[in-house]
Amino acid sequence: MKTRTRGPRAHDLEPLISENNPNRAVAERSRSVLDRKVTFISLGILAVFVLATLVFPNQSADAINDGFAFSAKWVGLYWQGLLLATFLCSIALALTPYAKARLGGPMKPEYGRFKWVAMIMCTLLAGGGVFWAAAEPISHYISPPPYYGEPSGDPTKAANIALGQSFVHWGFLAWAILGSLGAIVMTHAVSKGMPLRPRTLLYPVMGRKVLTSWIGTVADVVSIIAVIAGTVGPIGFLGLQVSYGISRLFGIPNNYGTQLVIIAVLTGVAAFSVSSGLSKGIQIMSRLNVWLALGLMGAVLVLGSAGYIFKSYIGGFAVYMQNFIPTSLYHGDQGWAAGWTVFFFAWFLGYAPLMAIFVATISRGRSVRELILFTAVLPPIVTCFWFTVLGGTGIMFEQQNPGSISGPLASDGLPAVVMTIAEQLPFSGIIAMGFLLLTVMFVATTADSMSYSIAQSCSVSGEPSTKLRAAWAVTMGVAAAVLISIGDGGISALQSFIVITAVPVGFIMLPAIFAAPVFVRRMALEQGIISAKPDKSHH
Repeated sequence: MKTRTRGPRAHDLEPLISENNPNRAVAERSRSVLDRKVTFISLGILAVFVLATLVFPNQSADAINDGFAFSAKWVGLYWQGLLLATFLCSIALALTPYAKARLGGPMKPEYGRFKWVAMIMCTLLAGGGVFWAAAEPISHYISPPPYYGEPSGDPTKAANIALGQSFVHWGFLAWAILGSLGAIVMTHAVSKGMPLRPRTLLYPVMGRKVLTSWIGTVADVVSIIAVIAGTVGPIGFLGLQVSYGISRLFGIPNNYGTQLVIIAVLTGVAAFSVSSGLSKGIQIMSRLNVWLALGLMGAVLVLGSAGYIFKSYIGGFAVYMQNFIPTSLYHGDQGWAAGWTVFFFAWFLGYAPLMAIFVATISRGRSVRELILFTAVLPPIVTCFWFTVLGGTGIMFEQQNPGSISGPLASDGLPAVVMTIAEQLPFSGIIAMGFLLLTVMFVATTADSMSYSIAQSCSVSGEPSTKLRAAWAVTMGVAAAVLISIGDGGISALQSFIVITAVPVGFIMLPAIFAAPVFVRRMALEQGIISAKPDKSHH
């Protein structure tokens, strides 16, 4: 059969390998074969980046900033449109009868719903779940987003706008690109004999040719580099944030030595977790994260002001919904959009291919409707509430005592916000320690799940080895430790680099918008959920 390379029409997406081949599936899972080319190119690019940042910090920063500005200017609006289209397509797909189809076939899900949702929530939210939930709303409150015009002077309206803008960045669009259409395409393609690798997202366009094409190698490498940048950044920021918090609580010096110990502990936890596999370490860590987050959320609601939080959540969500499409696509103030909306969307987009691998791996047996509901709908609603509990409480304290939150933010930067909020609550020491522990666990969960996905992306076939999974966790920890040795400028450079790596990833994720509906309909036909229309051409 000749491989087609046109766009993803229905007849171009015919299955290339029989789905019902259990012997092949067992053999594939039992044999792990390393793709040395993808592995060493990815490691080489990471090493060059770290060395260049250390040896030529100013020149590297200038080059990265130029690349950031160029990417944000010329590709930023495309990313915003891609995320919006992905969300709208996901919702439309969930409303069709086809969405009853089960990923991977009519089998029993491997994980119970709570375990499954916990792994999804903690992996997708972890990168900034505590850090940005505290820092972003107060930032928008102090310096209102330009989309909403001149500040009215009404503190309630300003708080709702600040929260609504935060929801734009961490709401429906972010979750949809990370967990919906890409996972659907990945799952269906794997059932047809394709590997669990980023290149498989191009299967709708290139067919099996992507397995041996240089384009497949590039897709794997850029996806790995994007997720390394997106994960090493939070690891580095974690070192800065927890070091700051420990210094405030116990008087331990906030220096590189303290940050190094924190990163070493985090890396050790992530390496141990990913070594024990999905069903043990990653799943257990995720459940602990959820329970600790719920406990802290309840504590802040009780010790702060539950009434203020619920009013702010409703008000902020109303602002978000009223301005949903224009704020998602806002590009009026290009500098502001690049620093906020484009940056976050590029960050999440960079995660998307490897998140598709991770979500596809843990979602076998779940229906398409269930997948979309528990990635693109319910988790964003919960995330927005989490942002209101933490960030809204910070805004409340700032309104009651101007400068109480904005002062530490201005003098000590973003890492200071969580601790400053916690310090103004009763039982501040316990609450602060809880947030520091949650931050460590959240980022460790991201690091272990992404280490698993990176190792999977470096494997031609089979389950990635324990050593390879642990090695990637350690590699990201070492990179973060080295980069923060030159101050937070190294981590900031890496954060800006995320936007550059998202440029090719944006095109890797594009076929999913067109292919996912075709694949879901095919799954529904194969599983007998819908019946094919009779061919009337012979009548």
